[in-house]
Amino acid sequence: MKNNWIKGFLAIVILLATFGGSVGSAGATANTAKPVMDNLSKYGLKKDVDLPVTVAAGGLSYTLEKIMIFDAKSKDAQTLAKKYGYDLEDSKYFIWTKITVENKSGNTVQRNIKDLSNKWRLNFGNLAKGEASAAMPGKLDDSVNNKEALWTWVLKPGQKLSTYQGFRYSGEFNHFVIWLDNKGTSATKYIVELKE
Repeated sequence: MKNNWIKGFLAIVILLATFGGSVGSAGATANTAKPVMDNLSKYGLKKDVDLPVTVAAGGLSYTLEKIMIFDAKSKDAQTLAKKYGYDLEDSKYFIWTKITVENKSGNTVQRNIKDLSNKWRLNFGNLAKGEASAAMPGKLDDSVNNKEALWTWVLKPGQKLSTYQGFRYSGEFNHFVIWLDNKGTSATKYIVELKE
């Protein structure tokens, strides 16, 4: 009886170590085991470069550290939607990213009421329907530089922010490119090259 209890306890410990930092707990501490966050191949996207990938333009540096694509109706997507207040009603996919942005310029860089322009974009398909749209975490929409679910942000010169960001998407998966645009300067980085 005692041996069965110990075996059961060890099995639970192993499961917790394997899945302990589930995607629903994006703000988990560094001591919690983290799941693999990269399922691009499930959607036919074979990476040409490995993550993390950094793109820089106009003094703004954007690093995509991890990415997961979920069916918007999946349990994981719905858990994140409920936790942070994402509206996934009309979306086919929910894309969850871990990112670090850094302002290496001499000016403040921001996305808020003072500057509504998106500084980075993720594109997976054709120009008309290929861009994923940043999803607003309704429960945190008035939070600035949130480290769990990004919406509004302000980076002063030399400031860096590591966080998570959600995107909605309903198009096809033909490639994966990051577009960065800041202060009239732009740059792109292909993670998955366009299919022939």
